[in-house]
Amino acid sequence: MTVFLCSKCGAAITPYLVQLPAVPVPTEDQHDRDVETRRAPSTVPRGCYAVDPEPWGPPFVVQADQENPQRAQPRGVLVCTEEGFITSAGGRDTVVVHPEDALGLQPLPGWKNSNGCCGPRGDEGLNRTCPCGAPVATLAADCFGPFELHLDPIRTYAFSQ
Repeated sequence: MTVFLCSKCGAAITPYLVQLPAVPVPTEDQHDRDVETRRAPSTVPRGCYAVDPEPWGPPFVVQADQENPQRAQPRGVLVCTEEGFITSAGGRDTVVVHPEDALGLQPLPGWKNSNGCCGPRGDEGLNRTCPCGAPVATLAADCFGPFELHLDPIRTYAFSQ
């Protein structure tokens, strides 16, 4: 069992969680989305967490293979800019949790980095803070992407029993 804490103040961000061996592969079926919020089911079930070895968030770089582009982030969507299709070159080993396992987190002031149609896309950087005000996580909760919360591996730390 592991609890995640804020690196700045030491406050618990999550309850005790059980580690999964890998980030679950989400369903691509649009019928699985919530009718009201249009969100996909959470990537990680409540009470669990997984470490995502893939890059997450900014910065983004132009993909080398523009003929066979990949998603910009794991479980995300294709993103094309004026320069071409891009991919994340952000941090690795973010901890992915169910967003409802970190209910004490708040949006950044002015909803910074929370652009999206029905919720934050999760591609603009940290967008959730600990109650102490330290940015610690990125929520992805838009209607066309995954529904997951990424804890920053430097701004949070794990305590296991």
